Formats: sequence, structure tokens, C-alpha cells
Amino acid sequence: MDAPYAIDPELAEILAASPMGAVDLANVDIPVLRAVLAENRSLLPPPEVDPRVHTHERTIPGPDGNEIPVRIYRPAAAPTEPAPALVYFHGGAFYMGDLDTEHRNCLRATADAGCVTVSVDYRLSPEHPFPAGVEDCYAALTWTTGNAAELGIDAGRVAVGGSSAGGALAAAVTLMARDRSGPAICYQTLGYPVIDDRLETPSCAYHDVPVFTGPAAKLMWNLYLGDSPSDVSPYAAPGRASDLSGLPPAYVMTAEFDPLRDEGIDYAVRLQRAGVPAELHNFPGTVHGFDLVAPQSAVAQRAVADRFSALAAALAKP
Repeated sequence: MDAPYAIDPELAEILAASPMGAVDLANVDIPVLRAVLAENRSLLPPPEVDPRVHTHERTIPGPDGNEIPVRIYRPAAAPTEPAPALVYFHGGAFYMGDLDTEHRNCLRATADAGCVTVSVDYRLSPEHPFPAGVEDCYAALTWTTGNAAELGIDAGRVAVGGSSAGGALAAAVTLMARDRSGPAICYQTLGYPVIDDRLETPSCAYHDVPVFTGPAAKLMWNLYLGDSPSDVSPYAAPGRASDLSGLPPAYVMTAEFDPLRDEGIDYAVRLQRAGVPAELHNFPGTVHGFDLVAPQSAVAQRAVADRFSALAAALAKP
């Protein structure tokens, strides 16, 4: 796609050869798109396994009598004491994605941070609009902390994280845990997060960038909010929360040519102003989802290494 943006040259070359570089997420047939994404995932470079990590899948109880599929990642090395944990929510604009979407990130987080990662296959819109997905994510958090002994984790060192829509879900879960006096969360790691349904920031004017555009963000919110009232809950759009105090420290990663860039930056700054330690990294020359669509690029490798080294430091035993 030709556009007047200084996209990282290596990233631009990979996007030009990738089917994802040409997908218009503002005009989609959702079942077809889901099938295309599942097929194109096989085109991504290896590894799909990491000898440092063991995985297994199961289901856990959901909030509405539903069952939530999860994939649990464990360090292959035999633990000598309870491990920290990460409860992780995949991206996909709330209407696509599954346990394989961010398999790489979950492998890397587990290996780098030595944590047990619980990846959550929450319900998707439009079949299940807000609050179904975020309630699934909160249920997965409470299940994880409530089964700490079985999982071999330290319930005092549990983080949440996600990318894109998963970043919104992670941020929302921290608000829910605070407001409901729920599980203690020690850290949140948010990759180019979806934060604000109002779409009023300057970066939302990016209508012709690769992968994800301003119009695609509008469609995403319409599908996710469904028949929700105009008074949108901060558990749907964390940027609407008036009080960010008392939340766990955060790592926020944004991409330069992403319509969601400014809302992610604004959220990190608001966290800091509320007294929450927040580390912010904006990666120049990048687009939304760059680490997923071009994981072999140098900028993606640098971003992933930085993000999960910060996670490792946050989860290290005091």
C-alpha cells in the first residue's frame, strides 16, 4: 500500500508481501475474515514451539455458565518455588482471534519472565457483545488466583496483559479488580491497546495506513458495544474511567502509524498523573500489530524483547 508514511523499511517490505498488508478491516465479512486470518497464520515464520516452555489446554468455568478455553504455558525447567503468573488476552478487535493469535507472545513471556501464562479464549463480538468478553477475562483472572496452589503460582505476583483489544481487556480487568475488591494484580502490560471508543485523538485520522485504520476502529467499537447505552462503561473503554488511582504499574507500547497511538499514550500519561508507575514506549516507523504480522523484523524483535524484559523485572521476586 502506497501511503505518505515513513514506515520502517524492513517492516514495509514484509507488509507488502503479506496478505495482512492488504486486508481492509473497515469492510469485512467477519466469518470470511476469521477464516482468512486462520489460514494466513500458517504463513508466519517459526517458531511455533519453544523448548523452554510446555503448554496444555483445558476449559475453566465462565461467568454465565459457559466454559472458557485456556492455554496454560509453563517454564520447562522444574520449579523450586511458586512461579509468578501472567493472565493474557489476545488481540483481534474484539471480534476475531483465538488461543493461537498471540501464541508467540505467550511463549516469549513465559520463557523470558519465568512465569506461568494463562492465555484466555474469551467470547467474541458481535455474537457476544460487551460485557461478555471482559467478564470472561475477569473470570479467568479470579480462577487463576483461586487455583494458585494447583497451578504452582504465587498469587501475590499475578500480572495481566494483552495487545490491541486484549490490551483493552487487560486494562479493564485491572479496573474491575480494583472496583470489586478482587484479586491483587501486580502489573499490566498493554501492547498498542484499544482504550477509547470516542476516537477523537489526532492519530484516529490515519485512514490509509496498513493493517488497521481509523474506520476499522469505528467498526470494531460498533460490533463490540452492540446495543450498549450511549453512556459507555469504562470496563468497555478504559479511557472513560475518571479515576485511575490505585491501579497496578503499567507498561504501554504504542506504534507510530497506528490510529490507536494517541489514546495509548494519553492513557499512560493519565496513569502517571494518577500516581501509577507507567512505562511508555512508542516505536517509530511501526503500524498496529507490527510484532504479530512481522515478527521477524528487527523493530518487532526489539519491541518484544523490551516488553517482556520489563515483565520479567516486574514479576521478579522481591
